[in-house]
Amino acid sequence: MVAGLARLHVITFGGPDHEVLATVQQVLAGGAPLVQLRTKQGTDRSRWALAREVVQRCHAAGAGCVVNDRADVAAAVEADGVHLGEHDLPVAAVRALLGPTALVGATCRDPESARRAEAEGATYLGVGPAHATSTKSGLPAPLGPAGIGRVAAAVDLPVIAIGGVTADRVPALLDAGAYGVAVAGAVFAAPDPRAATEALRATLPQRSRRSA
Repeated sequence: MVAGLARLHVITFGGPDHEVLATVQQVLAGGAPLVQLRTKQGTDRSRWALAREVVQRCHAAGAGCVVNDRADVAAAVEADGVHLGEHDLPVAAVRALLGPTALVGATCRDPESARRAEAEGATYLGVGPAHATSTKSGLPAPLGPAGIGRVAAAVDLPVIAIGGVTADRVPALLDAGAYGVAVAGAVFAAPDPRAATEALRATLPQRSRRSA
């Protein structure tokens, strides 16, 4: 279990399992402090097998790992926590399931949902889309740094900005109040995922914030 919340969350994106694992290895070599496993395909058993392998690799590298959406898979593979979307189990239910030390991230798009997630026991908030992105369909209009800042100002939890984040956009998001950023395509679709991870890390403070 990582001692603090990472400022850079790298989200897995697309491809068969062996390609996902190969890219995870590259981003870990680039110093990614936390990997979020997002997998929408396959059986529950195949998701469990992939998650178990990703968690083992992350922990061997000294990085954390959270599972997207699936608290049951996160618990089964002893991940560091789970990131919840707006239609997943409620934060309070997952907190009760995974315990007080697990990382429980919650997707929020406005101050009201952010306050609700904070009250229910979230560790951090994934807020976005910060900018337009092609890695996930059906999203609302981008919030921009100002929208990210409005959510960050409404809560005491760290805000992780997500959606269309690139290295050159990180400073404006931090200035607006984001604690860190989450990326998918900027790393997983990059010609050199290790170099892309290193470039993003260079834009962020290296010290992590300890979880409450």
